[in-house]
This record gives sequence, C-alpha cells and structure tokens, in this order.
Amino acid sequence: MAMKIRLARGGTKKRPFYRIVAADSRMPRDGRFIEKLGTYNPLLPKDSAERVKMSLERIKYWMDQGAKPTDRVSRFLEAAGALDRKERSNPKKARPRKKAQERAEAAAASEEKEAAASQDAQRDDVKAEDAKADETPNAHAEETAAGASEDSAQAASEDTQGDTKADATDEPGTASPETSAPEEPKAG
Repeated sequence: MAMKIRLARGGTKKRPFYRIVAADSRMPRDGRFIEKLGTYNPLLPKDSAERVKMSLERIKYWMDQGAKPTDRVSRFLEAAGALDRKERSNPKKARPRKKAQERAEAAAASEEKEAAASQDAQRDDVKAEDAKADETPNAHAEETAAGASEDSAQAASEDTQGDTKADATDEPGTASPETSAPEEPKAG
C-alpha cells in the first residue's frame, strides 16, 4: 500500500482548516485516513505557533514505514527542521510575461541612465573642486607676481624719470634747476 502524508481539508466555505494525515494514496483527499498527525490553519499569521502543529515523532515513524510527504507537508517539515531543504524547479509559469519583461528592461535601462548621470555629476563636482583648489594657489601666485611686476614697473618708471632729468641737465644750454641760480625779475 502506497502511503502519503498529506493535508485533508476541513472547515467551512472560505474558512479553510487542514489536518495533516497519514493516508493511503488511493483514498480521496478528504476521505478515509489512517492517523491524524497534526493541523494547519492558513488563516492565522505566519509567525503564529498555532498555524502549524505536527507530531514529528509520528511523522518520522510513518516516513520510516515508507510514507512520502506531499510538497506542502515537506515544506512544513523543512521549516521545522525535520527534513533537509531540497531544490525545487521554477516552472515557466512563474516567469513574467512579455509586457512585464519589457517594463522590467525599460526600468533597468532608465536606472542605468540615472546612475551614469549621477556618476558624471559627481565627476564634474570633483573636477570643479579640484579646479578651485588648483586656481586658489595660482591666483595667489598671480596676484603676487602681478604685485611684483607693478613694483618693478614703478621702479622702472622712476628710473626713466630720473634718466630724463639727468638727460635734461646733460643737454647744452639748459641748466638743471638745482644748480642754476634763481632768475631775477627784470625791471622794466
């Protein structure tokens, strides 16, 4: 006889309640069973201890006798730590349809564009900060150089003015005001 550990539905319409039972696989889902092993109430919150109650010793006994748990019961046992987690296939039904895939691709492309734009903006900010940092010492150096060139230009203009005074005294027929005697007014 092929044994199954499965859920048998009870409860009323729109108020499901399940018993975890060991039953012959040829019997109807809600029909005759051999032993009640626990209960499952899907209406309770997932973190509630009352949601799934199982007698793990009896379940292990029936599994040793050759009973196979259904997928839902094996998930309960995996969550309780009685079974090792097994790899499950993800059928094609779980894949999104064509329009949903297009929307996902468009969203991914727009996110990439936004990320690239933000990276470019960050690079520009860093370059601007670097340029400001580079300009500040250069501007100070330029001001210093400009001040030095102005000083040298003033010195040069003073030298040329002195040269013109010296040139003026060197010319024949003219006397420098410092060496010449003041002119006396003529009477007349």
